[in-house]
Amino acid sequence: MSIRTAVIGYGIGGSVFHAPLIDATGGLEVTAIVTSNPDRAHRARERYPRATVFADTDALFAAGGFDLVVITSPNVTHAPLAHRAIAAGVAVVLDKPIATSVKEARGIVDAAEHAGVPLTVFQNRRWDGDFLTLQDTVKSGALGDVHQFDSAFEWWAPALGDRWKDTASPSEGGGILFDLGPHLIDQALVLFGEVEHVHAELDSRRGGASDDDAFVSLTHVSGVRSRLWMSAVAPANRPRFRVVGSDAVFESIGLDPQEAQSIDGMAPDAQGFGVHEDSRMARLDSSTKTAEVTLRAGRHLTFYELLAVALNRSAAMPVDPHDSVRGLEIIERALLS
Repeated sequence: MSIRTAVIGYGIGGSVFHAPLIDATGGLEVTAIVTSNPDRAHRARERYPRATVFADTDALFAAGGFDLVVITSPNVTHAPLAHRAIAAGVAVVLDKPIATSVKEARGIVDAAEHAGVPLTVFQNRRWDGDFLTLQDTVKSGALGDVHQFDSAFEWWAPALGDRWKDTASPSEGGGILFDLGPHLIDQALVLFGEVEHVHAELDSRRGGASDDDAFVSLTHVSGVRSRLWMSAVAPANRPRFRVVGSDAVFESIGLDPQEAQSIDGMAPDAQGFGVHEDSRMARLDSSTKTAEVTLRAGRHLTFYELLAVALNRSAAMPVDPHDSVRGLEIIERALLS
């Protein structure tokens, strides 16, 4: 029997990431969607005709009939909605960031553990193709001892919009650090482990309530230094990854294609999903030679496949929520720095 899944929020998170991935995962079914936006509700009914569309979460919880809830609504709603689902005994997927503060995040994790309710966080960028390729390259030893990890996620949006991400303050989880920091910090932690020092530079170039241009430097206990750039005001982009080791340098260009492909209507289980149309390669440079590295196909679908196994067999969650709490701790340290 399929796990009946409710998706709270049908903006980019719900419509581009979560609902298509759930729909493509065996053992999961989109049975409910919550959105107060009439246009989004119409699109949700067209795309998922078997799902019930609710205008608010009160109606969803009153109706019940779901086994898993995915919370991809504005960041300030993550904690209260997670606690509501946990109290109802419903498994929870939280979109990143897990919450707007470490205190909130720890409260969610503690409540889930106390109640025995499965909880995980959608750190989908662990399954970007370029990141999977980089992991393989680091593990192979081709770089030697890694010294420096440069990671950049940038785009060009010079005018402020009216989305909550553009209008919310940092205390409400607004700004580029809360938006992209959970991805880049999580990847750095996965690759190089715990962090002992954090330095950050945050700017509001467009005059909004929160940062839209951020730089974070992490010194790992291992000695690796991670330098992370996030920006909504970059007319041209840095390499997505540039990783310097004692023997070679790894470099990849451009963002993983899965988000753009999903926006264009491509199904996550379709042939070619997660692969760049231009067949671009990463590069491995040493003092004596240059080699091309084939980029692996990105596969965010793996998150939900692992989740379905976890819920059906009481196995480990695809992402340990404690990992996301550690990432949020670094964000708080960055804000304080």
